[in-house]
Amino acid sequence: MSAEIFRTLDEARGRFGPCAAAIGVFDGVHIGHQHLISETVRSARERNVAPAVITFDPHPTAIVAPARVPALLCTLEERLQLLAKAGAERIFVLPFTSEIARLTPEEFVQQILVDALAVQAVLVGTNFNFGYRQSGNTDTLRALGERYGFATKFLDPVVLRGRVVSSTAIRNDLRQGRIAQAGRMLGRCFSIRGPVVRGRGIGSRQTVPTLNLRPDPLLLTPEGIYVTETLEPGTNRRWPSVTSCGYNVTFGATDLTVETYLLSALEDPAPRGIEVRFRHYLRAEQAFPDPASLKAQILRDVARAEAYWRHFDRLARALRNGAPSLY
Repeated sequence: MSAEIFRTLDEARGRFGPCAAAIGVFDGVHIGHQHLISETVRSARERNVAPAVITFDPHPTAIVAPARVPALLCTLEERLQLLAKAGAERIFVLPFTSEIARLTPEEFVQQILVDALAVQAVLVGTNFNFGYRQSGNTDTLRALGERYGFATKFLDPVVLRGRVVSSTAIRNDLRQGRIAQAGRMLGRCFSIRGPVVRGRGIGSRQTVPTLNLRPDPLLLTPEGIYVTETLEPGTNRRWPSVTSCGYNVTFGATDLTVETYLLSALEDPAPRGIEVRFRHYLRAEQAFPDPASLKAQILRDVARAEAYWRHFDRLARALRNGAPSLY
């Protein structure tokens, strides 16, 4: 699915609304975000208007408290794709500036939601805050909706296996190697994308050859060694793989690298860009006394990854044959 994207107030004015709009950063577009958007679609259908999303770029914390800005779960363009897939037909990317941050809650509602975007309904989570120094909350928004003539709806957080689903919880899971838990909250495998870049040549000379990906410095890159699936975007090529995210401590490197070893043959042409989907945590990165010791450990990691994929294939066949799902 695709959505119409608006990136300035002038561009959106007179074209974005009338709409029912969900508001939020939506980093990762996890299952809680997806639930909010599905309710927005329902509200829009009831009013015969477009289902829409209002999001922000950069992350508001980057402007109001840059020392606390979180590592993001996906790029803006990935976020837009995921929001459209969730059901948004119109998306407004509000450029979050210091001027926007200084708007009072009523100024934000009047100037942006009403005058520029023509909202008829606004849906947010119950923990929503907005306006100068986060001074507005859901009570504020409800009162302003009554004053300016739009409906409001507030949704409780989604709870999964006793835990509140949030971008913060997903970041914590990823940093602790809890890949499956993060994936359940996201509703998909966590992944990172980027161009394939030339490495230092160490793997091809001393250990095993890899595809090297340059991670976006604004994004969270979970450190450690993982069972992964590597895809070439825009094609149907994919490979089971093992991926190392870290600093190549055995060789004294200082830059974060993402190095992926494919478990099946790579035929020409080599991919220019890849997406790495994280499936299972194997171990933390560690320093080895010499390249031979590192190579031996990599081969052990490969053996564990191959066992993982054999088990996955058996389970997938069983499910296709009608066995009950473990989930």
